Amino acid sequence: MDMIRTAMLIALLTALFMAAGYAIGGAGGMLVALVVAATMNLMAWWNGDRMVLAMHRAVEADPANAPEFFQIVRRLADAAGLPMPRVYLIDSPQPNAFATGRDPRHAAVAATTGLLERLTPEEVAGVMAHELAHIANRDTLTMTVTATLAGAVSMLGHLAFFLGGRRDSGAGLIGTLAAIIVAPIAAMMVQMAVSRTREYAADRLGAEICGRPLWLAAALAKIARLAPAIPNAAAEANPGTAHLFIVNPLAGQPGDGLFSTHPDPRNRIAALEALAREMAVAETAARAAPDDADDAGDAGAAGPWGAPQSAPARRPPSHRWGRRSSAGSSEGPG
Repeated sequence: MDMIRTAMLIALLTALFMAAGYAIGGAGGMLVALVVAATMNLMAWWNGDRMVLAMHRAVEADPANAPEFFQIVRRLADAAGLPMPRVYLIDSPQPNAFATGRDPRHAAVAATTGLLERLTPEEVAGVMAHELAHIANRDTLTMTVTATLAGAVSMLGHLAFFLGGRRDSGAGLIGTLAAIIVAPIAAMMVQMAVSRTREYAADRLGAEICGRPLWLAAALAKIARLAPAIPNAAAEANPGTAHLFIVNPLAGQPGDGLFSTHPDPRNRIAALEALAREMAVAETAARAAPDDADDAGDAGAAGPWGAPQSAPARRPPSHRWGRRSSAGSSEGPG
């Protein structure tokens, strides 16, 4: 259902783009609009990941400089049956993360230093499982295409404002005004709707990848509480990338509104809690003799790297993630 809804929204966005082109230049304008859209989509498909990572000054991570974080991503990618993505760190105190790339073989995941400092390893695993779900669902390409089309509609609106519509276009003054005012607003609304739809789907698949929906629920609650109070300078400078993040990085942006890029975190958490209950019932039904340890829910469960989960510290020291080289920083998870 999510995929069908996404396809319908993108088709609507394409129709808006072509209608704006028709309002400006008739049938020829529609053709030009289609060619421009295809060209822009191809450029975004090929170079979008590098451009986004550069905008946020992301630095590539590896087992040497971020051992535990790198190992979490590796284990989750194996569990999801995905190629190992490139892993990046963004120097920002705001806890957040995103995925990008044109396909699973050319994908990258990025997390802020604030995310690694403020979340437990289990919560980090839930977040990165969500990002890997975006890669598995090819949402990175979907959102790149959507953002490109929405931006192109806005561009045509500006052109219509400065150049005006052709008299023989069949659209007339009303059509030109629609291209200037209505089409860009409608395109933005459709783009936001696509983004919200894909977030719910990635939450569910991410919870299935890591096997513990409450890890992601706890991470969302913490990020949603902390992120609005911590500015993300790179995101504020590049608001067009906001839809990529797991939680909206921009200040003062509500959830689940017509112009919001993300669903309300409370609704996402409620959906994950419901999924956790469903998975618990299914697991109990599948077991002939349930272990007492499993009846406690997530407590005592295995971590994403296979080690037993103990009570995590509220704020792990940064050297555990390899951000600062020290004598013990090379020790990753087992």
